[in-house]
Amino acid sequence: MINEQGSPRSEFVLADGLSLADVQHVHREALRVLRSAIDAAHLDAYSDEAWPPAVLSSYECALSLAREEIASGTRSQRDDLGMGIDIDVRDDKQFGVLADLAPYTINAEGWQGDCLIFSANDTGTSLSIAVTQEQEAALLSRLDARGVSSTALVPLQPQRRRWGALMARMRGARRSAR
Repeated sequence: MINEQGSPRSEFVLADGLSLADVQHVHREALRVLRSAIDAAHLDAYSDEAWPPAVLSSYECALSLAREEIASGTRSQRDDLGMGIDIDVRDDKQFGVLADLAPYTINAEGWQGDCLIFSANDTGTSLSIAVTQEQEAALLSRLDARGVSSTALVPLQPQRRRWGALMARMRGARRSAR
């Protein structure tokens, strides 16, 4: 995959068998490394399990962001309040909400143009990222500092890379529906 600036990106998914703590670290550190590249992010304030007490304030903040979207007219009152909440990753508080909830949500995504570079799903059990060589090195360094093995991320096999094109089409459909 090539990003908009022409830099090649490698795609990775979360390895099976990681501890919950390692899963949380991988989600959050991937977001921190990708933050400057993300120009659009969305979050669903839903989880298949109870939100951990440590992230309840972020959950409430996410719902507040959705209410603000309704008040400003950028979101329909008919929309599900917890689905597709826009996150401004340049805002530290909103980025914190995304980083807190991504390991637990049914869906969080970060886009660079039409390229999905962060996708967390299935209540933290599924994570796909697309990183440049520099971002990959930075992420592995950050994970190592947290005691997370570099094997926590598995390269996505070329035949499985169709999700990026599919997600780009889905994003286009979502934009036209709004």
